[in-house]
Amino acid sequence: MKDFIVASASPRRKEILTMGGFSFRIIPSDCDETIKEKLTPEETVMVLAERKALSVLEENAESVVLGCDTVVALNDEILGKPTDREDAFNMIKSLSGKSHRVCTGVCIADKNRTETFVTVAEVEFYEISDETARSYAETGECDDKAGAYGIQGLGGTLVKSIKGDYYAIVGLPYAETVRVLHSFGIKGKIEF
Repeated sequence: MKDFIVASASPRRKEILTMGGFSFRIIPSDCDETIKEKLTPEETVMVLAERKALSVLEENAESVVLGCDTVVALNDEILGKPTDREDAFNMIKSLSGKSHRVCTGVCIADKNRTETFVTVAEVEFYEISDETARSYAETGECDDKAGAYGIQGLGGTLVKSIKGDYYAIVGLPYAETVRVLHSFGIKGKIEF
């Protein structure tokens, strides 16, 4: 069986892959995530996912490595992880009553091949009062999440609708990732 490494410490990605029956090791990438050039959110996540996967592959050349990056984009402005609760409140309010994109880039690589793709989902928020935004920010659930919310938790109460892959919003577009992993010889519970 091939050695499969996930270059991410995300508990959500771990949960999704475990659900699929994959066996893997976690080695978070410590690569530089600075982007100097002007890129779209979609380009940004692809560059970062590839950078993360290839940095871990350098030290694990006989493995298959999965790298990911997820951003929330309002128009073309990337909303990263909030710096504090006030920043989280402001991000949530900026998304109130609007649609935004969640872009997740995935790179799967081994010593012979690199495959990178992006999955984009559209999320529409309800109109959110200051009280609701503040009470959600104060839960702390938003602290480590792009755009200051987690759709799979309490943040789901902010979401009016989604169009696209739910798992891409969580942080790993499951169906497409499973198919690409299969082409690298990494198999879970379902055969393709």
